[in-house]
Order: sequence, then structure tokens, then C-alpha cells
Amino acid sequence: MSTDDNKLTTEIRESFGKGAARKLRAVGKVPAVLYGHGTEPQHLTVNAHDVFMLVRRTNAIIDLQIEGKSQLALVKDVQRNPVLMGVPAIEHLDLVIVRRGEKVTVDVPVHVEGEPVSGLIAIQDATTVSVEVEALHIPESFTVSVEGLEDGARIVASEIELPGGAELLTDGETLVVAVQEPQLPAEDEETEAAEGDEAEAAEGDAAEAAEGDSAE
Repeated sequence: MSTDDNKLTTEIRESFGKGAARKLRAVGKVPAVLYGHGTEPQHLTVNAHDVFMLVRRTNAIIDLQIEGKSQLALVKDVQRNPVLMGVPAIEHLDLVIVRRGEKVTVDVPVHVEGEPVSGLIAIQDATTVSVEVEALHIPESFTVSVEGLEDGARIVASEIELPGGAELLTDGETLVVAVQEPQLPAEDEETEAAEGDEAEAAEGDAAEAAEGDSAE
């Protein structure tokens, strides 16, 4: 990862509270707090547009420029609020200090690709897995393939391919995705059962009628 593309200029924030936060957002800024490594929390403001572009990536590492000094930080939490036209506005950032070479614990998204055997579906049970990985080499996502898998196939967390130096923290037996036949909704199953009962009843009536005719 190149931090040249992740630089973010900050200002020290000296006013607090909901009113102060609203005033900041009104002029295109976002309040943030930086903490970690035993330091006192630093209250900052950042440009709303710049930070919006940077946090599109999960577990983004940002090179904060604080009073002329550089500080790497992991985006730990992003508080968003839907606004007009459905565009989410960032209301607050939680940032954690990281250092080059150190490892961090993060939840990484899991994407499923491919198609199982015709007529089957893949059900994703876990959308993320937790890993410990070097701060500057956090993967954007992991990918698992269900291409050609048959009914009953399962992929668990331990089968996910991790980058070198990364350690899986999620239980290795955690189900990530399973392949199975589509399940009918309960209403459809009830309808199908009722139709089956009606068909059996009709067949029974027909058989009784046939027996009566034979007796005559």
C-alpha cells in the first residue's frame, strides 16, 4: 500500500458537542478522534470529501497530517447518516494509531464467486472473517469459489487462502458458504402439501367409484 494516495490533512478540534459537530459538517468537515498506543485521544477535523473517498475501502489505512507531522491510522469505525438522494454522509470517524511493521486485528469481507452445479444454490453464512495481519498489507477482501460444487459441499474459514504472515482468528470450522438445493418458502410447501392431499383424495374417490361399478 502506498500512503502517498492516503494522505489526509487534519486540524486540531477544540469545540465539542452536537452543536459544534453540526457546524463542522455544515462547512464540509467531519469530526474525528485518534487514539491508541497509550496516547491521549486527539480530537481532529478532516475534509468531508477527502475522507469519503478514502474510507470507501474497508479497513483503510490513512496517513494523517497533524500539525506538520505524519501519523498512520487505521479507520476503526465510520458513523454514517443517510441524507438527501440516498447518499450517506459521514458524521464521525474513529481512528486507531498504527505503526509500520505492527500487526492489527481486522474483519475482512468474504466474497463468493462462481456457480455450483445446475439447480443448486450457494448460501453464504459468514460475510467476514477476523484475521491478524500486518497493518500496511490488509487485504481488501477474500474470495472463495463455489464453481462446480455439488449438493452438500461446504467451505469453512480454514479453507480461505490468506496472504503470507496473516493469521486466521475466526474459528477454522466456521461455515462460510454451503451448497444446497433451493428451499421452498413455508407457504409454498403448505400449498404443495395441500395439493398433494387433494390429489390423493381424488384418486381415492375414483378408486371407490370404480369398485362400485365393478360390483354392479
